[in-house]
Amino acid sequence: MNHQKLYRDIMDLDPKIRMVTICGENGSIIFSDHRPGVVNLLSEEESKKSLEMAVRAWNSRKSIFPKIGKGKYVLAEYEKLKRITMPIGDIYLVYVTTEIEADHSKIIEGISKLGKSIQ
Repeated sequence: MNHQKLYRDIMDLDPKIRMVTICGENGSIIFSDHRPGVVNLLSEEESKKSLEMAVRAWNSRKSIFPKIGKGKYVLAEYEKLKRITMPIGDIYLVYVTTEIEADHSKIIEGISKLGKSIQ
């Protein structure tokens, strides 16, 4: 998989996307970058911690997937941004932050379509 192309394809979904991180299920960062001009709200260490927490939460939910079905995405909305965590295939997670006014439904649908095209 061309991770840089996937990053660009996700960024092209909406100009309100701030950052995209593609990681393995274990949380290892495969590719990560932010939109030019975006000011990071967290330090590099805080960003890594936030990603670790999101991946850990995603993986902890897997134990209930057999009963409720496979997870599609998790949306967290804060005062200053939104964060979307969702799988791409069976081995990748994408972690996307957006401006608060972003149309997260459109972004989630777009990422889902991208994921289906690379499986």
